[in-house]
Amino acid sequence: MLSELRVKIFADGADAAGIADLARNPVIKGFTTNPTLMRAAGVTDYECFAREVLPIVAGRPISFEVFADDFDQMERQARRIATWGDDVNVKIPITNTSGESSEPLLRRLAAQGISVNVTALLTLDQVRTAAAALGGGPPCFVSVFAGRVADTGREPVPLMREALDIMAPHPNLELIWASPREILNVVQADAIGCHVITVTHDLLKKLPLLGRALEQHSLDTVRMFHTDAVAAGFTL
Repeated sequence: MLSELRVKIFADGADAAGIADLARNPVIKGFTTNPTLMRAAGVTDYECFAREVLPIVAGRPISFEVFADDFDQMERQARRIATWGDDVNVKIPITNTSGESSEPLLRRLAAQGISVNVTALLTLDQVRTAAAALGGGPPCFVSVFAGRVADTGREPVPLMREALDIMAPHPNLELIWASPREILNVVQADAIGCHVITVTHDLLKKLPLLGRALEQHSLDTVRMFHTDAVAAGFTL
C-alpha cells in the first residue's frame, strides 16, 4: 500500500543524524524543519546546521524558515537562505506575530524568483492570499496545518479539498498537509490528491504499519501487554 501512494512524503525534523538516516529512504521525497524543531534538537547555529544537512539531502527539496518578525528583516533573511542551494525553499509565515499579512513580502520574493514555502496557514482565506501572491511565480509550497485544524475539533479534509481547488489554477504551487497527527492522515492526504504531507521522524516510524492486517496487529498488541506484564513482575 505504501508503494501505491501518490502523495509525496516530506520528513519534518531537525535531528541531523535522523535526517541522514531518512535521506537513504527512497520513500522520503523532501525535508522540512522549523525554529521550534531546531531548538528542540539543540541546534544553536542556524546556518551551520543548514549547511551540514544540505549535502545529505541533495536533489530533494528542503525548507528553512526565517525567524525575524519584521518584514524587512524577513526579506533579508529569505534572500540569504535562498543562496544556500537550489533545493532550498524559504519558509515564510502567513502573518507576523502581530497578525499582519505577509502577502506583500510573498509577492516581492516571488518576483525575485525565490521559491517559498508559506507556512502556518489554517484558513481558506489565507490559502487565497498565498495563492494570489505566489501564483505564476517560481515553484512554491503552501503549508496548511491540517493537524492543528483537527486539534480544534474541525474536520480538515473538506478544508484541504477546497484548498486544492483554490490552488488549482496555479501549477507552480503545491499544497502541503502539515502537522499530521497519525498515519491515517497520510491516507487522507493521498485520497484527496494533496501534493505533499510532512511527517515527523517519530511518526515516520509507524509508516510500515500502513495497510497492515488488523488481526496481526491485534495479536501483536496482546503479546505486548503480556510481555510488559511479565517484565514488570506483576502478581495477583
